[in-house]
Amino acid sequence: MRAWVVGPDGDGRLLPVERPAPMPGAGEVLVRVSACGVCRTDLHLARHELAPRLPAVVPGHEVVGTVVGLGAGVTDVGEGDRVGVAWLRSTCGQCRWCRAGAENLCPRSTYTGWDADGGYAELVTAPAAYVYRLPAELDDQTAAPLLCAGIIGYRALRRAALPPGGRLGLYGFGASAHLTAQIAVAQGAEVHVLTREAAARELALELGAASASGAYDDPPVPLDSAILFAPVGDLVPVALRALERGGTLAVAGIYLSDVPPLDYDAHLFRERTLTSVTANTRADGQELLRLAAALRVRPAVSTYAFDRADVALADLEAGRVVGVGVLVL
Repeated sequence: MRAWVVGPDGDGRLLPVERPAPMPGAGEVLVRVSACGVCRTDLHLARHELAPRLPAVVPGHEVVGTVVGLGAGVTDVGEGDRVGVAWLRSTCGQCRWCRAGAENLCPRSTYTGWDADGGYAELVTAPAAYVYRLPAELDDQTAAPLLCAGIIGYRALRRAALPPGGRLGLYGFGASAHLTAQIAVAQGAEVHVLTREAAARELALELGAASASGAYDDPPVPLDSAILFAPVGDLVPVALRALERGGTLAVAGIYLSDVPPLDYDAHLFRERTLTSVTANTRADGQELLRLAAALRVRPAVSTYAFDRADVALADLEAGRVVGVGVLVL
């Protein structure tokens, strides 16, 4: 099969390779990939900002495809089923966090495209218990970005503790944020977007945002909640300062540059909360996919042929992707 792998130098490049087709192990399915979202986490991995855990790993964890092979013991997924393969690949199921329903905090969790090869390939294997059956209302290119950008954005929205009808600030407006905005608007929130890219601000207004301004600007109103999607630590005090009393800032990325010192009175006093988001549970994913189908959440997609995966990642780094990039096989 054809695939793309992360280079050894951390320079952000992907390398095209040919490899033997993988075989599904016990409890796994083999999926023929039809689409794979291009996520900023893939860029962090290619730059070794997120240290690769597997040499020459195949990135990609927003995978849509068809099951074409079953490992031993798989009974509740069949050949021909259309499924999604997401970031969370496995958990131990036995630790205190797994038993409490917080499997995203499992210390033995593994991840698609990081611990094991992902979807920048023609075929991928995944544990059957961790793939998602996809609603028929969501076509391949729509479903792919939901499998990470959508799920993480949805978990971040919950972590941000937005009150009903509240004012939500979104810092950065890429793949995850533009999906989260659609959910928040559909649920009655007043959304304010703060991002550096003019094209992203235009998209935000088209999707129903009440305002769109520069990343370091003050929003027009105090915010009840905010989510930081941009991996820019300098924005943490900016977003905290924009919060109303009792507000919450959720940091959604797996990677964040250094956060400058915080001033207690300006940034945290009056019961402001700073929290983070770590991966997701399978329940998050199932709920997000149901919501996306019901609320008609639709990503703004820029498609790339599979043999241009390196171009897609370079465009993402340069800010040339509005919405989300998706590789199409």
